[in-house]
Amino acid sequence: MEQARGAASSGDWSRAYDLLTGTDASVRLSVDDLGFLAEVAYAAGHLDVTIEAWERAHAEAVRLGDPITAAGAAARVALHLLMDTALMAPIRGWVKRAERLLVGHDGTPIHAWLAVIKSYERLMMGDVRAAHDWASRAVAVGSTCNPAAAAIGRVAEAHAVILEGDVRRGLELVNEAAVATISGELDAISTGMLYCELVCMLQGLAQYDLAEEWTEAMERWRQGNGIGSIHGRCRVHRAEILRLRGAFAEAERVALAACAELRPYLRREFGWPLTELGRVRFQMGNLRGAEEAFLAARQSGWDPEPGLSLVRLAQGDVALAAASIRDALEHPLTVPSKEVPPNTDLRRAPLLAARVEIEVAAGDLVAARDAADELARVAACFESRALAASAAMAEGRVRVAAGEVADARHAFQTAVQLWSLVGAPYEVALARTGLAHAHRAAGDEAAARVELTAAGAAFEDLGAGRQTDRIAHAAGAGRKLPAGILSGPASASSVGTRAPGDRQRDTNAFRQEGDYWFISFEEHTVALRDLKGLHYLARLLAHQGREFHVLDLVASGPGLAAAHSGLPDPELTPAGWGDAGPLLDAQAKNAYRRRLAEIDEDLEEARLMRDSGRVVQATAERDFLIRELSRAVGLSGRGRRAGAASERARVSVTRAIRHAMSRIRHHDPALGEHLERAIRTGTYCVYLPDSRVTGSWLI
Repeated sequence: MEQARGAASSGDWSRAYDLLTGTDASVRLSVDDLGFLAEVAYAAGHLDVTIEAWERAHAEAVRLGDPITAAGAAARVALHLLMDTALMAPIRGWVKRAERLLVGHDGTPIHAWLAVIKSYERLMMGDVRAAHDWASRAVAVGSTCNPAAAAIGRVAEAHAVILEGDVRRGLELVNEAAVATISGELDAISTGMLYCELVCMLQGLAQYDLAEEWTEAMERWRQGNGIGSIHGRCRVHRAEILRLRGAFAEAERVALAACAELRPYLRREFGWPLTELGRVRFQMGNLRGAEEAFLAARQSGWDPEPGLSLVRLAQGDVALAAASIRDALEHPLTVPSKEVPPNTDLRRAPLLAARVEIEVAAGDLVAARDAADELARVAACFESRALAASAAMAEGRVRVAAGEVADARHAFQTAVQLWSLVGAPYEVALARTGLAHAHRAAGDEAAARVELTAAGAAFEDLGAGRQTDRIAHAAGAGRKLPAGILSGPASASSVGTRAPGDRQRDTNAFRQEGDYWFISFEEHTVALRDLKGLHYLARLLAHQGREFHVLDLVASGPGLAAAHSGLPDPELTPAGWGDAGPLLDAQAKNAYRRRLAEIDEDLEEARLMRDSGRVVQATAERDFLIRELSRAVGLSGRGRRAGAASERARVSVTRAIRHAMSRIRHHDPALGEHLERAIRTGTYCVYLPDSRVTGSWLI
């Protein structure tokens, strides 16, 4: 235990976790030690162990007749369910347990945390007034006995105040809450939570400048204080900022990493990074990849709109796009989450912007104008530069479609200026494209050509190939643009393109000839004897940015036998894969069943109270857990075994790729370093090069 405490104090959460779980397997931990295990497990990224440890601490405190400690453990279960699963019915159940145990007591740190939990629960359900009241109570109580609860309560209070329309006061509260993150008065886990809540709130409110500042501050802090389960959220926020700044390739890489980290155990929010991945791919022009990501998000219970409707529009199915966006606005999918605004006007803003674009394409200018007017009202209320830019874009689209040319030009000029101030080059280029159409409608072809030239260069620089093609088409609608006018520096997303005057790096080659691979990179060529990992690398390099499941790579490997052995490779044959164990172990299945029992209790209470909204929500949560549990349990309750092929192939492919890259690095350090940065391994493998390498690989 002392070694574990020492490891935790130095930030070595993985070592502390290993020491604690080893101790837990051999001795009965005390209530305090179970709380320590829960905190370390959370920091190391083991949410299931965190919740189970707090549940055990609660049960042990009840057994010992210590209601205050039992209530504190119950509040921690509710807090982690809130922060990491958003399963509202179990959260409410654990809050009630804590409250029953606190009868006769008042003003404790537990009361402060319960007020924080209730504030977020109400906020996520869209009850902003009640959320504000509970947040104020959390601040008041926490200020006297628990600074962490007070700080996070202040973030919740700021969120509620802004959603009520008082943006300036809300941002003042943000600054007050932020003091706690830099003062050093909070522990690492509470500091990580506070950073995360600040960024989540600011991104959701479209306050991108502040969100970026806090994301960077969080990244600096995180370098020496990594808190496991917070990483995935950090990555999604980072991907959002990177996308906004036009760094699409890096944004896609970060979003993919976030997907990998937010997959496990009860996390309905897996759809959040998938949706961000879809947005990135859409702006890159990868419509198929965007569609796959948005559909996967929907299957995870997340609302992928307006992204999916915009994909339909880009695919040319205007009728389906219009039907989808109308349905999204009329029947919003209620997914309680801290990561997106509740079902308020703010939540409607991106849907309204998309509806304007889609209804204009569909020819329904009345619906488009109504959506643009509503978006303008939302932007005025929340005082966000990005929302104001989006509203100006929407107005420009409606005006130019209606033939109101002078007003359209003014609206698009405003959008260009505002998006430039936000620092969003993709959106600036879109606004310039709209301005060009307005100039052309006014008969000013010279001004139109200037804007199309600027927009085309920006899109090409960003690697937004689909938009570059549209600009070329738009230019062709008038007089031709000068040759090479759309040329610009090749981006990380535009493999195979180059700026005028740049030497094409077509010497990058990865080819097999007989028993050897000849690999050329930046005019340096090496020859390596055949290895399994080289086959996998060749497949990845040939398809930049595409994710391959490890089983796909195995299928494309060196055939029936390992290289040069003359014998079947046991790692590439089903007989050699053995069994990877159950999809969910007994501990995880029991946790899922406990959550189901808690949901059933909440569902029964909601029906008795005739609370239809709560019934719908609890039923959806129940269906989600049943799907997850049934995925792991076969007929008659027999546990399904994990796909041994997938797990063993993951280990085999990763090892083979790493070995091949090690051999490459020995002979060509520059290429080895590049591959270390660009190759991502795991269940899915992908090649995501940075901007320092241009040109395609010859395979």
